[in-house]
Amino acid sequence: MASTPSVPPAFGLRLRKSDVDFRPTALLRRRVLIRGSDCRILYCCSGKVVPIRRIANGSGRKGGSNAEEWPIELKKKSHKVRVQAAPALPFASSQSLNPSRQEKFFPRCTTRNSGPQSRDTPPKRDTGIANEKDWGISLSEHVNESGTNVDGSSWYRESGEDLGENGFRCRWTKMGGKSDDGSSEWKETWWEKSDWSGYKELGVEKSGRNSQGDSWWETWREALHQDEWSNLARIERSAQKQAKSGIENAGWYENWWEKYDAKGWTEKGAHKYGRLNEQSWWEKWGEHYDGRGSVLKWTDKWAETELGTKWGDKWEEKFFAGIGSRQGETWHVSPAGERWSRTWGEEHLGNGRKVHKYGKSTTGESWDIVVDEETYYEGEPHYGWADVVGDSSQLLSIQPQEKPPGQGVYPYLDFGSSSLSPPKDDPSSPSSPP
Repeated sequence: MASTPSVPPAFGLRLRKSDVDFRPTALLRRRVLIRGSDCRILYCCSGKVVPIRRIANGSGRKGGSNAEEWPIELKKKSHKVRVQAAPALPFASSQSLNPSRQEKFFPRCTTRNSGPQSRDTPPKRDTGIANEKDWGISLSEHVNESGTNVDGSSWYRESGEDLGENGFRCRWTKMGGKSDDGSSEWKETWWEKSDWSGYKELGVEKSGRNSQGDSWWETWREALHQDEWSNLARIERSAQKQAKSGIENAGWYENWWEKYDAKGWTEKGAHKYGRLNEQSWWEKWGEHYDGRGSVLKWTDKWAETELGTKWGDKWEEKFFAGIGSRQGETWHVSPAGERWSRTWGEEHLGNGRKVHKYGKSTTGESWDIVVDEETYYEGEPHYGWADVVGDSSQLLSIQPQEKPPGQGVYPYLDFGSSSLSPPKDDPSSPSSPP
């Protein structure tokens, strides 16, 4: 028999209490280049952020130093190293998304050759919001069945329909299974909702546990509705995920959301939390595009240990028509309560050639300079309205109940210049995001 494993890699927790890196992934981004009176759209690959290495007091790490290590010098070209307000991989190791290891610690509880084919494995960290096609939602009609597999595990599957006021209808399919000794169990529910207001929703909820005591839960949802003020069509997507180890004091939780409308207004964000024994960490980020050129982005990350060491990093940027600002802070607090911080800022005045940079730290550093530097910022979301419409064909194809005679017509939803559902054989149909 194999020895009892440590924290399952499925949780994505490979954090050492003495070494934490903030490492956003490199993404392809569309940026606005302001040079003099010209404005051009460029595509470039953002660089990786140089990690801030922290070694906490009392870490007990072999061969390590107990000193606090922080960057002292401000790099002259630090403007080329920018934290992106995009889904990041903070704290997780490269092994956290390894599917083969995940399968090892979360074996499927049944062979299910005759039962429902569910994805009875825990969610993966930092994977954002999946597209509907990745779920493969297929609602059954009038099903109520169960069975037992050759290994003794059991399964069930059932479906139904709920009706309500204003033409509300919810079609659903539920399925699940458990091992012969009951130590492993999984459940999954699919649904679609609609009513006469034009509202449509597609969703999934799944949960499970295994014989090691590990448990997990995940829900995904996308919805189409009409904005009550503008009559514009809106699509919203969200995902919540969490997993908890049954062996150690370890677990994580994530909440992701995206909102789009037919005129380019876009909002995205995420809240994340994780814990591994004596260390905990948090991350929040957001993006807001008003559809008319204004953009706001921000990120806030921090962590702490039970010994009292705390550290974090945050930044914010605002831009419109080439004019804007960036500002941020990196900070650290020792177990004794001693605080170190470095704040910085940038002012972009719209001429595309001069940037005012300033900052200071608690160790006496300070700077206030004007440099020759081009202004870059992302004026549009890399994944916007046309993309989400193209990836929501199943949502848009939901058919509401027919209205009785005399009940009026269905409301008109303004989809802007985008087509509601391009033909499947149309090569110009929007594709999945890169």
